[in-house]
Amino acid sequence: MTRKIKMVTLFLILVVASMGLYIYLELYNKPHVDVSRSSPNISVDSSIILKDFEDSEADANTKYLEKIVQVTGVISELNTNKGKTIVTISGQNTFGSIMCHLSPEENIKADHLKEGQNITIKGICTGYLMDVILVKCVIIN
Repeated sequence: MTRKIKMVTLFLILVVASMGLYIYLELYNKPHVDVSRSSPNISVDSSIILKDFEDSEADANTKYLEKIVQVTGVISELNTNKGKTIVTISGQNTFGSIMCHLSPEENIKADHLKEGQNITIKGICTGYLMDVILVKCVIIN
């Protein structure tokens, strides 16, 4: 009887380990999203997305998190650090801003941007830390 229990236990451990390895490899080899070729899940004005996060971060996370978001607003700040450009978009009547981390291919386009300019940027929303964070951003207009 104990030999049978040991065999069943060993079999279950192997099945669980195999499933874990399969899931890990699937997630590890998951292809990256090409934001420039993807359609946005949501198109929104900067003031609206900021207000959504200020009103209820949990509801806004459900709506925006890990989705491709296209945002239109006014550039309030441009930063370049180690060749990476961050475009900060402000909202009207809000305290926060949207920090858009441009993809490496888009850094060349950032040379033509100016503070106070209207812009439309598309990127993946990764959350809210006093500012809404968009990564892998591409400049639309």
